[in-house]
Amino acid sequence: MYIGRFIVVGPGVGAYRVSSRSFPNRRITDRDDLLTVEPTPDAPETDNPYVSYNCLQVVSPPASDSEWVVVGNGSHVDPIAEKVELGYPARDALADPLLALDYEKDDYNTPRIAGVVTADAAHIGTVRDDALLVEAVDEPTLVATYEEDSPRPYEFDATSAADAAGAVYDADYEHAICAAAATVDDGVDYAIHNGE
Repeated sequence: MYIGRFIVVGPGVGAYRVSSRSFPNRRITDRDDLLTVEPTPDAPETDNPYVSYNCLQVVSPPASDSEWVVVGNGSHVDPIAEKVELGYPARDALADPLLALDYEKDDYNTPRIAGVVTADAAHIGTVRDDALLVEAVDEPTLVATYEEDSPRPYEFDATSAADAAGAVYDADYEHAICAAAATVDDGVDYAIHNGE
């Protein structure tokens, strides 16, 4: 089954997978606490604004001694991270940018999906052409751009960032391209799986 791009978030873990039928020549690169989806050097040129974006950011809220992680499928990751760094609660940091940017205005009305993860809490959100959903979750929860576009519990027992990135990359959904994940405990560890 093809569900497109998806995230899995729960307390202490956040993961993202790029799945694509149209733009397979992409990878995730590490830019020091900022993971970016970008075309590979051999990718054909495109002016599609949804191909490159930051998909995972490590952020430091002002009222917290610990770091948080923001994960998502597009340009909305940046304003969500900015809201967290300004001190917004996770729910509001997700809701404001998702509502403002709305779903992607492509041929499929692709939903935007995102999560905010701390060591002991997680929030997940999506904006579709018919709804804005943002909720706190206390177990691993998946939301995708197609078919699985409402958050639902997801069996996920990865214990490290590398395990989590590998698990979402290897999940039984079609057209895996690349994945990234982070675990949040005393600090943040993150990992990239580019299918190599």
